[in-house]
Amino acid sequence: MEKRQFKAESQRMLDLMINSIYTHKEIFLREILSNASDAIDKLAYKALTDDNVGMSRSDFKITITADKEAKTLTISDNGIGMTEEELENNLGVIAKSGSLQFKKEMAEKEGVDAGDVDIIGQFGVGFYSAFMVASDVKVLTRAYGSDTAYLWESNGTDGYTITEAQKDTVGTDVIMTIKEDGEEEKYSDYLEEHNISRLVKKYSDYIHYPITMLVTKSRQKPKPEDAGDDYQPEWEDYQEWETLNSMVPLWQKKKEDVTEDELNAFYTDKFNDWEKPLTSIQVHVEGNVTYDALLYIPSRTPYDFYTRDYKKGLQLYSSGVLIMDNCADLLPEHFRFVKGVVDTPDVSLNISREMLQQTRQLKVIAKNLEKKIKAELLKLQKEEREKYEQFWKSFGLNVKYGAVSDYGMNKDKVLDLLLFLSSQAEKGTTLREYKDRMPESQEYIYYVCGDDAGQLAKLPQAERILDKGYEILYLTDEVDEFVMQAIGEFDGKKLKSINDEDALPETEEEKKAAEEKAESGKAVLDFLKETLGDKIKEARISKILKSHAVCMTADGPVTIEMEKYMKKQGADMGGMKAERVLELNADSDAFAALKDAVENDPEKAKLYAQVLYNQALLIAGLPIEDPAAYTDLICSLLK
Repeated sequence: MEKRQFKAESQRMLDLMINSIYTHKEIFLREILSNASDAIDKLAYKALTDDNVGMSRSDFKITITADKEAKTLTISDNGIGMTEEELENNLGVIAKSGSLQFKKEMAEKEGVDAGDVDIIGQFGVGFYSAFMVASDVKVLTRAYGSDTAYLWESNGTDGYTITEAQKDTVGTDVIMTIKEDGEEEKYSDYLEEHNISRLVKKYSDYIHYPITMLVTKSRQKPKPEDAGDDYQPEWEDYQEWETLNSMVPLWQKKKEDVTEDELNAFYTDKFNDWEKPLTSIQVHVEGNVTYDALLYIPSRTPYDFYTRDYKKGLQLYSSGVLIMDNCADLLPEHFRFVKGVVDTPDVSLNISREMLQQTRQLKVIAKNLEKKIKAELLKLQKEEREKYEQFWKSFGLNVKYGAVSDYGMNKDKVLDLLLFLSSQAEKGTTLREYKDRMPESQEYIYYVCGDDAGQLAKLPQAERILDKGYEILYLTDEVDEFVMQAIGEFDGKKLKSINDEDALPETEEEKKAAEEKAESGKAVLDFLKETLGDKIKEARISKILKSHAVCMTADGPVTIEMEKYMKKQGADMGGMKAERVLELNADSDAFAALKDAVENDPEKAKLYAQVLYNQALLIAGLPIEDPAAYTDLICSLLK
């Protein structure tokens, strides 16, 4: 027996691969099963033109045998097998892929479409992942058309041997002697039936051929005929062959061949959710980029959705083999709640098949999926409004974050999806629906931000807008102020806060009256600014109040709601804060009393100024600086 050596470069590459390429050792089973599938594919393709093969697709299978006593795990296939030369070329030269070579040869044949040759292997390194868990690997193989079998054997460090051997059937057995358990790795787990079954289900469930294993089960023994009333049932173990994989992915079936119950069952089982999804989306695309996708919108928010632990992304398969559990690049941030799978042969994988290269194909798939998801949501919004409202309750906040992400660059992608409470739509309205209801005289789309819709409806600033018959959006999420600023306008209508001084356009008559009121109240406004000092930027006669006496608004880019939000987040605003403006109704009794006090009792006027300032803070939902002092102040005025 002649011992043959790996080339130096190949030996170094093998060392690197065993210790560096794969993230998880369990990947080895996926790689060996994929190789077995490729070997069967080659013989199946050959059977199309060679009647001597004598096998149909239903005859092919992969078998797993675990021997705990011998500590061996064997993967057997009845595929095309290998000659001595092929063993030398494919297993003796690392990174040479026999499967890739076969695909090239098939592509060169007349009448054969390369896209129809569904071969998994590309890199020629997957086989060597076995050395991550095995101390010794044997490959017993007999090639189709040959009467001679060969045994390839290696311990992964000291070269390999190839000898003639005995094998009755065509195909290949990969026999791995599993390593001894260590302190950090329990290698014997790879010989446990339940663990093998789990790994097959996780990585290789959709390989096209049955993966079978002799599994141990338990059953009740037959009750003896002479057993008495006190007979206790007895149980016995038995073994039977079981197919571990489902073979045909649900997403590759035609829509009309899949029931809603099947779709829901797949979702709850695959993504560990006890509640059925809100809706599902099936996608089948052929062309420059070919892929199948099955997407789900959950019916509720995952418990960890708004935490750092949540992982967005879709499961990515390549020809039915799991490549990535969470491919984040396939989903935009505003649709991060979507669950599902994508299966494509057209993405460029790295050597370990655990990560993707950023390619045009990947971007095309992601862009198309984004459009499909949005179209499905818009369909729900139009045709199944209750379902859409349920979706919005669970994930609307995340969609809103999408409107402000990347400095508002994504706002147009989610604009039609946004749903808001309003003075005319308790369950929510879209901006399109709002605009369609606008009277011709209405110039702006009005909104107001706060903590509670009921309280927002009672704000002094809302009175004049509502009396005009105009609708107001009641925005109660902390991010809403930023969303409105990012949107700016919708279909030619500017979004306007009811807190803005110019919220209601003025006639020339109204402008003149406002100027007269401001002039007559100038002394009072100056007194308020002098009394309150840096607490306010200015005091002014309000153009937005009707029957109420006072309110607090802000000048500049930072609104009161923005300031409240940033404080809750603990953000450093660099000294920036809302520049408070105390607005007074010149027609109110409170203003008349203040004006009289300014002219006749300045000390009492100072007390009135404090009262009005604190009342404005309360209405705006801002904290009073000294609640006890404010209470004493009110009590003193009641004397």
